[in-house]
Amino acid sequence: MAPFCHQALAPPWSTRSKVEVAADVALDATETLVDPPSEGTHMADQRESEEWQVLGVRPVYESRWVKLEMAEVQLPSGQHFEHHKVTMPAAAMAVVLSDDGERVLLSWRHRFAADLWNYELPGGLIEEGEPPEDTVVREIAEETGYRPKEVRHLVTFEPMIGMVSSPHQLFLAQGVEWVAEPTELDEGKFEWVEMSLVPELIRAGKISNSGTLVGLLHVLALGGLEDPK
Repeated sequence: MAPFCHQALAPPWSTRSKVEVAADVALDATETLVDPPSEGTHMADQRESEEWQVLGVRPVYESRWVKLEMAEVQLPSGQHFEHHKVTMPAAAMAVVLSDDGERVLLSWRHRFAADLWNYELPGGLIEEGEPPEDTVVREIAEETGYRPKEVRHLVTFEPMIGMVSSPHQLFLAQGVEWVAEPTELDEGKFEWVEMSLVPELIRAGKISNSGTLVGLLHVLALGGLEDPK
């Protein structure tokens, strides 16, 4: 599959706000959303009795990449059964912007597990004892040849929270400069993509992975605001 054509797509930010552009890519499913909690109610403050209780865990398989377990759980409703639990290493990735903020550095690559081509942010697994900020700086240099002068944490998210534990830390990287040829040669083809084209790339299915979607939509909607933590 050839890379997505970068012509005659979404209008530039000068005619529409970032929030409007980001909202444009939301699914029509918003009509089916339930009403938000009433004022003064916080979902994080649920009573312990409303949590899934883990009564026991037995190992099934483990490698440096993945750990599979069967957890015996009891639900608030009283249901009681075994549930798969997958643990994977933590990862860090970055939205790398040009100095004017109008372009983002993305890799066009194939993923064999899903058998698809899509654009992705640079990033990788956090090594033991390595600060996530150092991970993204290292990964950007290894994969693209650029080194950022500034990285700021945006958000930490779980890409498949119902069954998999794999925290992904997402950063905004700016002030990049070319330092050397990339040393990671199997991470796809990196190119500078206009941010104004991102909504159309998403609509066209050219950005399919969770990390890139979360990162780009975060910047489009919130302008790269830092995580309040």
